Amino acid sequence: MSAADSFALVEDADPALIYLIFTWLRKRYADHDNSDAVIGRLVAISSRGSVAKKMKEGQADPVAQWFEENYSYRTLEAKDFIELIIEKLEG
Repeated sequence: MSAADSFALVEDADPALIYLIFTWLRKRYADHDNSDAVIGRLVAISSRGSVAKKMKEGQADPVAQWFEENYSYRTLEAKDFIELIIEKLEG
């Protein structure tokens, strides 16, 4: 998926979801062999439009604060992480 395609998905997403997913990716791929590619893609997406502003909003969101107080980004696998966050956002 290109950065433009990814941006189209992120553009309308909930700020807390954007913040949590981007942070999860940064934490999980920090020591990975492909970290340059993953982090590079995140930078390309977050430098467009209002993504950086939404990430700041998302960081202050109670759901993001709840997650960071109770869980670790590095311990949850992708599926478990997304299910937990979506359940909390929809709840």
